[in-house]
Amino acid sequence: MKKKKKNPTFLDDLYRQYKVVVSNENTFEEKLSFKTSKLGVFLTSLLYTAALIGATICLVFFTPLKEYVPGYSSQELLKSTTEQGFKLDSIIKATELNNQYYNSIIRVLTGELDTIAFNRDSIINEINAEILSSELSPSKEDSLLRKYIDEEDKFNLTSNQLLIENAILFQPVQGEITQNFNKKEDHFAIDIVVDEGTPIKAISDGRVLFSDWTVQTGYVIIIDHGDMLISVYKHNSSLVKKQNETVNAGEIIALSGNNGTLTTGPHLHFEVWKNGTPIDPMQLFNFK
Repeated sequence: MKKKKKNPTFLDDLYRQYKVVVSNENTFEEKLSFKTSKLGVFLTSLLYTAALIGATICLVFFTPLKEYVPGYSSQELLKSTTEQGFKLDSIIKATELNNQYYNSIIRVLTGELDTIAFNRDSIINEINAEILSSELSPSKEDSLLRKYIDEEDKFNLTSNQLLIENAILFQPVQGEITQNFNKKEDHFAIDIVVDEGTPIKAISDGRVLFSDWTVQTGYVIIIDHGDMLISVYKHNSSLVKKQNETVNAGEIIALSGNNGTLTTGPHLHFEVWKNGTPIDPMQLFNFK
């Protein structure tokens, strides 16, 4: 009785040997032949695919081709971005310092000063220091003479410190002067009567330091003309220029008005400052 043949299993099928023959199509001459199995073909294909994938990864990520991969930046771009970040940080810090400086100037010129909180002990120490140094203080007559000379030099344009040389200044507006420059009354400006809506012009080229509304003086615009020269225009009805914008000499910057709690009628409150010292505008312009 013949034995019944077993059906080949899956493993048997994988390990079964096959002969692969490469022959000439016309003559059927055998050129190449080798034995293999399905497992061998599978392993060979797997190794070839893995090698191809590895070579592709190396080619892409270790050569300049990686720059073409979406979302991947070049080293030069990363370096440039880092440098720009440092520069931007420096610019931001410099801008913050400039803003603090300009805000201090604005608070001084607009009169919006914060109340200073004194410490009792520090006041006592200051008084004691004044008492100790009183023996070294100059005489009363000498102090009065020095104060008189300082005041005369401070508010007169004859001092070399306040001279505005080689500058062509444009008159901001034409009108009648209702209140003159008076240092004793802390009125460091002149008031010029004009109709509401009269164009106000910049006296020289510069950059706008401040351009906004204030309760006491309405719309105010302050311009930095360089060389420590600043001009101030108050009680306007509207402003044409914004903060940090540049202006040209004679360019319209605002329209006159009657705004603010300190106004006495339609007029322009006009100030000129040089080296932190107020100058009488009547010495620079002829409003007659």
